[in-house]
Amino acid sequence: MKVLLIKDVKSLGKAGEIKEVKDGYGQNFLIAKGFAKIATDQVIKEWKKEQEIIAQKEREEIERLKDIEKKFQNIKLTIKHKLGANGSLYGAVTKEEIASALKEQEDIEIDKKAIEIKNPIKSAGNFDISVKLGHGIHATLNLSIVGE
Repeated sequence: MKVLLIKDVKSLGKAGEIKEVKDGYGQNFLIAKGFAKIATDQVIKEWKKEQEIIAQKEREEIERLKDIEKKFQNIKLTIKHKLGANGSLYGAVTKEEIASALKEQEDIEIDKKAIEIKNPIKSAGNFDISVKLGHGIHATLNLSIVGE
């Protein structure tokens, strides 16, 4: 029996491969558990079409992320924070504050987990913050902290 693997199967192969397996193994395990489908011409055509759609969506997502990366080059984000008596900030600027300020000021929604702060920001000034956008695309955000 020929099957098209839908998911990776450790001892058999990777998703998208067509494998020859015994009837019982194919019917009772691979197909029953959703790891494979019987490899007919129709199933193979549908699989290829699905893979093309997935690849197209991924290309569109990468283009969208590259556009956001270009926008980040022109953004100068400003956050107002309370200052202590000695000129340092009360607490540190958090990733949540940066994400919400980015949403409010530039209407760009970024998950706080994508923002990387190497050293805690505990003083007023200008900082370059790294942001992971996904698909290996990183952007640098220019952040200005102003005391209140």
